[in-house]
Amino acid sequence: MTARILVVDDIPANLKLLEVRLLAEYFDVLTADDGYKALSICDSTHVDVILLDIMMPGMDGFEVCERLKSNPKTSHIPVVMVTALDQPSDRVRGLKAGADDFLTKPVNDLQLISRVKSLVRLKTLSDELRIRADTAQNLALEDILKGMDGREEAGHVLLVDSRASSQERIVRALKPVANVTAMSDPQAALFEAAENPFDLVIVNANLDNYDPLRLCSQLRSLERTRFLPLLLITELGADEIIVRALDLGVNDYIVRPIDPNELVARTLTQIKRKRYNDRLRTSVRQTIELAVTDSLTGLHNRRYLDNHLKVLFNRAAARSRALSVCITDIDRFKSVNDTYGHDAGDEVLREFAARIRSTVRGADLACRYGGEEFVVVMPDTDAAAAASIAERLRDIIERSPFHLKSTGTAINITASLGIACNSTGAETPDQLLKQADRALYEAKNAGRNRVVAAAA
Repeated sequence: MTARILVVDDIPANLKLLEVRLLAEYFDVLTADDGYKALSICDSTHVDVILLDIMMPGMDGFEVCERLKSNPKTSHIPVVMVTALDQPSDRVRGLKAGADDFLTKPVNDLQLISRVKSLVRLKTLSDELRIRADTAQNLALEDILKGMDGREEAGHVLLVDSRASSQERIVRALKPVANVTAMSDPQAALFEAAENPFDLVIVNANLDNYDPLRLCSQLRSLERTRFLPLLLITELGADEIIVRALDLGVNDYIVRPIDPNELVARTLTQIKRKRYNDRLRTSVRQTIELAVTDSLTGLHNRRYLDNHLKVLFNRAAARSRALSVCITDIDRFKSVNDTYGHDAGDEVLREFAARIRSTVRGADLACRYGGEEFVVVMPDTDAAAAASIAERLRDIIERSPFHLKSTGTAINITASLGIACNSTGAETPDQLLKQADRALYEAKNAGRNRVVAAAA
């Protein structure tokens, strides 16, 4: 696993020790001996994970972490605080500063490497989502980060714990920050997690007659729960279980006896991270929709038409079924823009698209072809049925005036329509569109406001 790790410590021996351990796992390692150098490196260089000492002169690790997490450019970089401090209050303070984990010196090699690998996988996923979103549109990460400062609604947590007494303690500890659903049956919990929108699953390793890591593995293998954060509760010294859990994709762990404040801090960290990645995924989905949708009318655009028409055409040919296409053009649209302005023209286009939606059937595909031209693709529709649908659309356009809010006037609009069916000899989608386009041209030449079908 290739990744760049920044180690920050003011003691040269500690820097060298961690550097050697990480280099042995083929990580690329950078080092800094104070907080200011660390911030400078992160600002100018790609970093995947930061191992950050707390006790440093000038600027301690808490302040460095807070600055990293408050900067949109570096807020997504996972931070592991590595320190000799071992009090629960220190861990809680570090987690509240934004740290993703807290390791105590002397550092256990297995836990260190497993934790770094786990955080690298997590960052790789987040980076991929961020890159996709940035590429698809000019995404402002500051907007995504809004609402992630602890003032969001309480998280929804699923607790899997076989013992009623520990269930009660955990539910009580998390009550101020999360709504907790507690279950003792692991298989029932698996179905519960798959069917409901949880922000985090906490698995207590005390499950009776059931391997907690099997449940974690099942949660990671299901499509609906693949990206759901997992927090494992285990015994102190259970290094082998912790390492295997992190390799399976468990996001975090906490050891017994549980400090309530640390549990709350780790829970909030996982919920915030999930909501951050959820926002990124939503942005990616939205940008994919934008890529195939006409922003003015809300109909599919020509890019979508070009791709989907091929699918519909080939399917119709394979099944020997009819497929018809209608191209419609707003008559004398240029005069609308010239007389009333382009804002009025946009209103007409939006209303025209709305009337197309009200006319076409659920299986039909309506697209804005460009300018004032629109295309309707009608699967399983022969020429006669297509002519009937086109005539109904022509009538709906002509029957009622278009009311312009921008000017307070109403204008009469008509449309010309050309239709073609695959029964007329078209061998490709492009030929079918050209036949419909020629029919539209004939409708224009014949006086507009009419439907013309391509000749067989």
